Amino acid sequence: MPEELTAEQAAARLATADTLGIPLGPGQPPAFLRALGERTDWTDLRVYGALLGVGTELFTRPGVRYLSGFFGPFERMLREMGADVEFAPADFRRFAPLLERQAPRVMTTVAAPPDADGWCSLSLHAGATAGELRRAGADQQRLLVVEVSDAYPRTFGLDGYRHALHVDEIDVLVHSTDAPLALPSASPTDVDRAIAKHAVGFIPSGATLQTGIGSIPSQIATLLAESDGGDYGLHSEMFTDGCMQLHRAGKVTNVGKGLYDGVSVTTFAFGSAELYAWLDGNADVAFLPVEIVNAPEVIGANNDMVTINGALGVDVHGQVVADTIAGDQFSGIGGAEDFVAGVGLELSDRSLICLPSTFEKDGVVQSRIVPWFGPGAVITTPRHQVDVIVTEYGAAELEGRTVRERGEALAAIAHPQFRDELLAAAQRAAQGRSPVA
Repeated sequence: MPEELTAEQAAARLATADTLGIPLGPGQPPAFLRALGERTDWTDLRVYGALLGVGTELFTRPGVRYLSGFFGPFERMLREMGADVEFAPADFRRFAPLLERQAPRVMTTVAAPPDADGWCSLSLHAGATAGELRRAGADQQRLLVVEVSDAYPRTFGLDGYRHALHVDEIDVLVHSTDAPLALPSASPTDVDRAIAKHAVGFIPSGATLQTGIGSIPSQIATLLAESDGGDYGLHSEMFTDGCMQLHRAGKVTNVGKGLYDGVSVTTFAFGSAELYAWLDGNADVAFLPVEIVNAPEVIGANNDMVTINGALGVDVHGQVVADTIAGDQFSGIGGAEDFVAGVGLELSDRSLICLPSTFEKDGVVQSRIVPWFGPGAVITTPRHQVDVIVTEYGAAELEGRTVRERGEALAAIAHPQFRDELLAAAQRAAQGRSPVA
């Protein structure tokens, strides 16, 4: 049986020089991380994680180094404050073997309280830490700290994978009353609505869907919920309010997906408090580790798979920048590459990358579709994996097209102000030449 300690007592179990592994976002234990942040005696604490979803002083303390696989608002804020935070580039599905290689001495997660049989549901996150949590619990030289709270929903896995830890596996159990971070919903703009309208034209009834977070995927879900289509399946690394909306509208049946029929498959959920309440005890959604959910061969095994992701910029080659701005880390690679690659082998599968055609900087409108990226640009998605780019002006189907044809198709969905420049670059790129003037 585990020791039942306060968050402060559990935090004292770490040495001043130690290693700690934490899940992504909604799997992070709030009270325990806050208690760690109250300590000021760190000499060399290394924390491995991604997408912080907990406010804590831990990462501002001298002697603490944070290696993140995905930057969110907290990571960006810490960077601006001068904290020791670094980005570790990796696809989401690679987080699991990388964490196994690092083998932090201390592993931690948040979970639902034990049920009558002693099982603590891993709640909102299976992700990349499930295997390492179990390995830490089984190793007498390591420490597994689990924070449990009634405010976290009890969710489920599938036969062959139990989305839970048993109390006998846990070294230290911390009770708290914390609730998971709720994400504010973004209201769609007219541009978002136009992009969503073009995107849904690629989604037939019976398609299996993957969607990300944000106002564009949310608006796509709204249009699908209001449409005559249906019989959709869901196989998405992230379960969002939009996914819940499709379920509530009766549009999701998960019949005939070809894989994991009968349930919506995900590896973590992030959204509103309403979403978390809806997930509690809901066996229609199965949480599986990311190395299963995001495996390209698993994604490709779904019938009529349509993946929907975002981007920050595209060039005439079709290269996509999705996680950096002018070379500065903004987010992360996440599962975007997994879901772009996973649908590339069947004509019935489609990958949609959605973005507004422009952005404004210092009062000047600039195009997100450019002739070429400048020095310092970091490519997220290589050109050979890109299928469809969608803006408010339409959709450009790039797969199988030459660089000139790609540039022309992208110019047609760019803001009119920038089309001539893009067409000129596309002509220069004919016959495999460089688009650079």
